Amino acid sequence: MNGFADHGLDEAAFGDKGGFTEGLRTFDAFPKTKATYTRRTSTGGYTTLALFLFSTFLCLAEFRRWYRGNETQLFSVEKGVSHALQINFDTVVAMKCPDIHVNVQDASGDRILAGEMLSREPTSWSQWVNDKGIHILGNEGGKGRREEMEEEDTHVGHVLGDVKRGRKKFKKTPRMRRGAMADSCRIYGSLEGNKVQGDFHITARGHGYEMFGQHLDHNGLFALTFNFSHLISELSFGPLYPSLLNPLDHTLATTPAHFFRYQYYLSVVPTIYTRSSAPSLPSPDELAHPPSLSSSTILTNQYAVTSQSHLVGEQSIPGIFFKFDIEPILLTISEERGGFLALLVRVVNVVSGALVGGGWIYQLVGWGRENFVGGVRGKREPSGRGMLHGRGEEEEGEDE
Repeated sequence: MNGFADHGLDEAAFGDKGGFTEGLRTFDAFPKTKATYTRRTSTGGYTTLALFLFSTFLCLAEFRRWYRGNETQLFSVEKGVSHALQINFDTVVAMKCPDIHVNVQDASGDRILAGEMLSREPTSWSQWVNDKGIHILGNEGGKGRREEMEEEDTHVGHVLGDVKRGRKKFKKTPRMRRGAMADSCRIYGSLEGNKVQGDFHITARGHGYEMFGQHLDHNGLFALTFNFSHLISELSFGPLYPSLLNPLDHTLATTPAHFFRYQYYLSVVPTIYTRSSAPSLPSPDELAHPPSLSSSTILTNQYAVTSQSHLVGEQSIPGIFFKFDIEPILLTISEERGGFLALLVRVVNVVSGALVGGGWIYQLVGWGRENFVGGVRGKREPSGRGMLHGRGEEEEGEDE
């Protein structure tokens, strides 16, 4: 046909080859365009660069969210029977050590002579009140920053990181400056009490308790020795983690009055911080002496606090009183991180959506420029019709 056969040529050689591979072309969802029919522009290059940067930003955001994980909080009734509760205390009182009496009494009637279990060291008041980072009770000036720091200590990653890096003992009492007088007393240490409602008292010697010993007189010049201004460096329940910030940590309260009563009311909630998807609940023995359950799980206690302070008469008992109550619930804060395959799926979806959406926007903008902006310019600046549309303007003028 058409002379191909006379020259020994086969017309089928100039068509598509048959076979299974060629049959699959019918189902090709990605049709190709020859390079001769495409045109590259600088606008397309800028658009591609912008889409690449935008996709990179979205990928980094997805990876960061995956790395941080997702926190969940679960409240449950505390199971088992626990008996003991460790109390960690570190405070400086503006009175001399021999004039202070410390005691703990719980709802069961047991009384712990905390003064014999806690350490006392004479110190200078001026060495502590000038310390940076202290929080003055009732001062709203630094409340925002304080709340931010406390909020950080509610996240699993921050808590576990601080516990691993931080020390697990009280810091040493700084040496007094040469010539400084020991006008205050530092009381610090850990003691174990019953895990029931209780009161922690700091009073003057011979006040508030049926005890033997000399009574600190509050008449005449002896009344000047009463000063319950104090700085609380640490007050926590459970294992000692000084790096964690509790509501009363680094709290300063001062008063010029000699007969003054500070009262703090605390609600203690046992809390588990974990990165495990299915953490095992602690046993009663672990609740009594809660160690770190694993490298990714710790058991501690949080508390909320309210305070009330006022002047008292000479017939009342001045001092510092902490009343704590153990809530019968267990709070589990867990941080879970999705699988790496799920992260890849989200990244692919994000990048695909950005590229497809960017391509549509680019095509719409090009269509708008071609049909609207280009049309307006064509009307304002008409070009010559050229040889295909007839003679030029000069030839028309000559004919006239």
